[in-house]
Amino acid sequence: MTDPNAVPLLLTPGPLTTSETTKRAMLRDWGSRDGRFVEMNVRIRRRLVDLVNGGDRFVAVPIQGSGTFAVEAMLGTMLPPDGKILLAINGAYGHRMARIVEMLGRAAVEYETAEDTPIDAAEVGRRLDADPAITHVAIVHCETTSGVLNPVEAVAVEVARRGRRLLIDAMAAFGALPLDVSEVACDAVAASSNKCLEGVPGLGFMLARREAIEACEGNAHALSLDLYDQWRFMERAGQWRFTPPTHVIAAFDQALTEHAAEGGVAGRGARYRENCRILVDGMRAMGFETLLPDAIQAPIIVTFHMPSDPAFQFQSFYDRLRDRGFVIYPGKLTVADSFRIGCIGQLHAADMHNALAAIAATLAEMGVTHCSPVPVARRATA
Repeated sequence: MTDPNAVPLLLTPGPLTTSETTKRAMLRDWGSRDGRFVEMNVRIRRRLVDLVNGGDRFVAVPIQGSGTFAVEAMLGTMLPPDGKILLAINGAYGHRMARIVEMLGRAAVEYETAEDTPIDAAEVGRRLDADPAITHVAIVHCETTSGVLNPVEAVAVEVARRGRRLLIDAMAAFGALPLDVSEVACDAVAASSNKCLEGVPGLGFMLARREAIEACEGNAHALSLDLYDQWRFMERAGQWRFTPPTHVIAAFDQALTEHAAEGGVAGRGARYRENCRILVDGMRAMGFETLLPDAIQAPIIVTFHMPSDPAFQFQSFYDRLRDRGFVIYPGKLTVADSFRIGCIGQLHAADMHNALAAIAATLAEMGVTHCSPVPVARRATA
């Protein structure tokens, strides 16, 4: 990739490579009170509810900002000041929820597993039994720190069985991995425009059970993050309380149209699974090892152990790969030295094969002759 102005493909967990038509949707200016823009918002909200089979029981509440804005708004709105939440944590995004709840001043307890270990639904149940004061549970569907898929369906059963409320951070999974709220009992789901739905950054949203959000008046800790107030205003006026990200919303409307045309959650998920298969098979053929076994690997982002070859230096590998047209992601683990490669966005099988060819060429250029990691025994004593 010799042209410095050329745009590389983003093999990351977001922001992502988006379609040309989604990008072009941002070229028009919209008045935030214009009737056609209001119709666009109504359409987006309906489509989001349909993606989780929410029917009339769920409502969609968008909010300006990144996914973290949506998660903080969900926690601040849905968790009452006198509530207590059990945070199921196995990565950076679970820890981020813990930090949010701490700043909210709400009571919380944590159940944490290693970053490469899924949350144990039975353990969630045991902790709820041990602490009747817990009113809510929060979990990350796909924890992109490692790429692990958490068993939200099984956790939902344990939570509902005990009459508690479940909040789901579905940021990295929404739109590609199934989440049917008629089967997965929950009060709310948070996600954003710029992950598996392949919009651009700047818009988060919460899908909330109507009866649950109706009881949330006065819970929020901040005016701009009050999703109860946002929902009421949108229901009444069809408009946003404060200036909306109009261009981002227009791009999201187009992205949702393209998501439906691809076959919705099933179609999008199938493409990502194929991307993931090609990536993992190709990297293993070069000698790389994945952090996770296939059974708990979500087809969103894959974590690879760093090669033990002294010729491998991640920053050089990253820069050379970017110059060949592919941007990857550094590791975020505490359990192992690693890096991550995403499978989502406007990437197809040919792109993944091309990325593997670029990785092989980069390794050869760097003089890396073996890609196996430091042996486990040596890692443990390091």
